[in-house]
Amino acid sequence: MKTNAFVEPDDIRTLFSRALSGMYKTEVPQYGALLDLVADINAEVLQESKELADRLREAGQLDRLDVERHGAIRLGTVEELAVMRRLFAVMGMRAVGYYDLSVAGVPVHATAFRPVEDSSLKRNPFRVFTSLLRLDLIGDAALRERAAKILVGRSIFTPRCLELIDRAERDGGLSGRDTQEFVAQALETFRWHSEATVDIETYRQLRASHPLIADVVCFKGPHINHLTPRVLDIDQAQAAMLEKGIRAKDAIEGPPKRKCPILLRQTSFLALEEPIRFQGAEGADGTHTARFGEIEQRGCALTPKGRALYDDLLKASLEAGRDAGSRASALARVFEAFPDDARALQRAGLAYFRYSVDRRNLVRSRPVSANASVDELLDQSLVRAEPLVYEDFLPVSAAGIFRSNLGSEGAAHYVAGGNREAFETALGASVMNEFALYEAAQAASLEECRRELANVPVMASN
Repeated sequence: MKTNAFVEPDDIRTLFSRALSGMYKTEVPQYGALLDLVADINAEVLQESKELADRLREAGQLDRLDVERHGAIRLGTVEELAVMRRLFAVMGMRAVGYYDLSVAGVPVHATAFRPVEDSSLKRNPFRVFTSLLRLDLIGDAALRERAAKILVGRSIFTPRCLELIDRAERDGGLSGRDTQEFVAQALETFRWHSEATVDIETYRQLRASHPLIADVVCFKGPHINHLTPRVLDIDQAQAAMLEKGIRAKDAIEGPPKRKCPILLRQTSFLALEEPIRFQGAEGADGTHTARFGEIEQRGCALTPKGRALYDDLLKASLEAGRDAGSRASALARVFEAFPDDARALQRAGLAYFRYSVDRRNLVRSRPVSANASVDELLDQSLVRAEPLVYEDFLPVSAAGIFRSNLGSEGAAHYVAGGNREAFETALGASVMNEFALYEAAQAASLEECRRELANVPVMASN
C-alpha cells in the first residue's frame, strides 16, 4: 500500500528533469549557453510587459517557466518502448498523442510522455517526445534484418533501474532513498556513448538508408538528442543565437509570429559533429551528428476545428513557399485567415480556454441563470478566459527539426502511413487523446465558475 513515506511522482519528475538537464549541459556545453540566452530573453519580456507577467502568474505558468523542458529520445524495439512507458509512469507521466512522422520522410512513429493533471503541469510540465523506429520502412531486407539483430542484442536499462521500476509498481511508490537511486539509474539510459556498437561500414550503410536509423541502431542506448527550454519570444531568441555566433537552423518551425500565439513554434542550434569510435579489427574513428539544442514558444491549444484550419493553412503555405525566405512570407500571408485575438478564437470555437470567475464583478443585483452561455458570462465580465497552453507537439515541426539536425542522406518518402494499433500494442497501453484532455480541463474550469457564481449572494435592490 502507498504510504506517506513515498515521494510524489511530481517530485520524482522534477528531480529527474533537473538531473537530465545538468547531464546534458555537461555533455553539450552549448546547451548551457542556450539556457542563459532563454533566461535573459524571458526576464526582458516579463519586465517589458507587466500584463503578460500578471497573466502568466494568474494562470499558474510563471513558476513553471524556469523549470519547463522537453526532451526527445528514439527507441529501437517494442520491448524498449514498453519499459520506457513504465519508467515514465514512476514520474507521473503518461503517453499522450500518436504521431506518424513517416508522412514527413522520417521512419518513426511516436508519442509524448508528460503529466496530464493541471496541478502536475503547473509544478513541472516535463515532456519527452519518444519515437519508435519502424524497421518495416527499411527497404533493404538484409539491412533490415541486420538492424533488428543489433537492436535485440542491447539492453538500454540498468538491472537496478528495472528492479526499482518493479518496486514502484509493486509497492505503489518509491521512498526517498529509492528515488535518488532511481533517478541516477534512469539517467544512465539517456547518457551519451562515444563508442558505437557496430563497425563503420555497417554505420555507413544504415546512415545511407536514413541518418535517424543509424542514430537509433548503432549506439548502446537512446541518448537524449535534445533538451528544450520555453522562451516567451522565439523570434528574439533566433536572432540572438545568430548574433552570438550559434549555428541556428534557417527557419522557425510552426505557425508565424502572432499577437495571440497558437500551438508550438520551435527552432534549434544545429547538431554537433561528435567523435565516435567504431567496432571492428581496425577500431576506426569517425563522427556522428545527432544532438542539438532546441528552443520552443508555446501558444494556446486548438480544438479539432482550429487544428483542421491550422493544418489546411500550413499545407497551403508550404505549397506557396519552398525556400526559407519565401516560406516565411508565405506563412505570414496565408495565416492572415486565422483569427489573431483570444476572444475571436473563443467565439469561433478554435481554441481551448481555462475559465475563472472575475471576482471584481461578483457583486450583482440579479442571479446568473444556470443556463447562461459562456459568451453571456464573458460579455457580463463575470468570468475571464485564459487560453490553455498547448502541451503537445506537431509532427511536421518535429520532422523539420529532425531533418535539420540529422543530415540529408537517405531522404525518403514512405507510403506505409501510420500504424497506431501496432504502436499501442508495443506500448502496452492506449495513448491518451490530447483533445479530450484539453476539453476536460476547459469543462472543469467552466463548471467550477458556475458553482462559484451560484453561491454568490444577490444584493437586494432599493
